[in-house]
Amino acid sequence: MNEPSKEERVLLQGANWKELRFFQKSEALYQMTFLFCERFLPKHGDRTVDQMVQAARSGKQNIIEGSEDGKTSTEMELKLLNVARSSIHELREDYKDYLLSRHLTLWDKQHPRYQGMHEFTKRCNKLRDYEPFFQKWNDEEMANTGYTMCCQIDVLMNGYLKTLEERFRKEGGMKERMYRVRTGYRAQQEQLMKEMQATIQQQEERIRELETELERMKRRLEDEERKRLRD
Repeated sequence: MNEPSKEERVLLQGANWKELRFFQKSEALYQMTFLFCERFLPKHGDRTVDQMVQAARSGKQNIIEGSEDGKTSTEMELKLLNVARSSIHELREDYKDYLLSRHLTLWDKQHPRYQGMHEFTKRCNKLRDYEPFFQKWNDEEMANTGYTMCCQIDVLMNGYLKTLEERFRKEGGMKERMYRVRTGYRAQQEQLMKEMQATIQQQEERIRELETELERMKRRLEDEERKRLRD
């Protein structure tokens, strides 16, 4: 069976969310945030723990839900991915607040550790890349890594969202795609009807030609029969 054309599709062929770099980073970020809170924040009485873990989880889960819902609704995908992005923004601020409130250093481009850390987080996306360091990094190292990952996820998501917005502008949502499929089907049926009518017309002309030929042959046979009788 032939694959439906772009115009014939109602369901979109969305990206595989497991392969999205910003999802992979968000998954690693969630696990790291959970361990960060467990190692460096009080287990009871500090709302920051719940806020950070929930923000990290919201970022990851809304990417999954948005990508799945994107198969039927680009508009819903855009909304959920923007929720995910907002959650990552919130988590980024939590990491920043942790560093500043404890008089730790938020690494900038002039910091000697910044370049190496930035290149590592830019290159590495998956959980397995980060897990070996979860019990080795101190809180300043872990918070700066988390902060930088949030920034990188935001940049990647921003580019992806622009692509989705452009697709939504060009292709519309579910209603628009269904309308195109219906009108495309009607156009196909109309074209098929025209072709059938043309075929019928050709067949009718051929039948008339055959009837004329039969009539001519009949007259010739009758003429031959009369000639034979006279002879």
